[in-house]
Amino acid sequence: MADKQNTNHSPNNTQDNAVENVPDNSSSGTTHFGYSEVPINEKRNRVRGVFESVARNYDLMNDLMSGGIHRLWKTSLIDWLNPRAGEAHLDVAGGTGDIALRIIDQVGRDLAGPVTVCDLTPDMMLVGRDRAIDQGIVQGISWTCGNAESLPFPDRSMNSYTIAFGLRNVTHIDKALSEARRVLKPGGRFFCLEFSQVVLPVLSEIYDQYSFKILPAMGQLIANDRESYQYLAESIRRFPPQDDLIRMMTTAGFEQCSYRNYTGGVAAIHCGWRI
Repeated sequence: MADKQNTNHSPNNTQDNAVENVPDNSSSGTTHFGYSEVPINEKRNRVRGVFESVARNYDLMNDLMSGGIHRLWKTSLIDWLNPRAGEAHLDVAGGTGDIALRIIDQVGRDLAGPVTVCDLTPDMMLVGRDRAIDQGIVQGISWTCGNAESLPFPDRSMNSYTIAFGLRNVTHIDKALSEARRVLKPGGRFFCLEFSQVVLPVLSEIYDQYSFKILPAMGQLIANDRESYQYLAESIRRFPPQDDLIRMMTTAGFEQCSYRNYTGGVAAIHCGWRI
């Protein structure tokens, strides 16, 4: 169940089982990588390095980090999306296939429209493709290596765009939002599931202690990678709060924007329409 809903109204080349090179559209200057400042043209490779490191343990760590609650959040995302037969869905930063496969299961394997996974990290997509094959899903899903800031898909080609726990890793969130709107058909919807700003004071303090002490230690113990999980904790804190993201979505041209908090704001789902 969502804790709260807030609404704000605003005034191709995919390849099945293939990996494409991502064009470098970097610019000068610096940006944040967790709590560190790095050259803009280095962040993308650093982010890819994090997810190359954690790819094989990514889903296990999500279960351990959230106590399995991330599964409920994702179920809520799919329920709100309510995918239908024949619709074209794009899941960005969805390398392990968790959201894409849920969409296919929800609609039905024989009825699901084309579902495309786009991710910056080939190693993550290898995990997702293996998972899909293990479930006997080899048709109706494609995998493309690409950058959320410069998507390799035509204008107005998708009925929905989802991104779960990926937007905070993008260098220029405004560019990613503009790209999301570009590839959506009129009437298409954007959904972002992301860790967000906790709205309960007591929970906030507990969550801070967990994020910066327990989470990196857990990463070291389970995945032998403390540094990557330290970055993930820091990246959560650098992500825009709920209302700020609504304003960014509105600036990007989305309308009827809203969000729902989950688990006291530990996570939130944002939705916007391309009208």
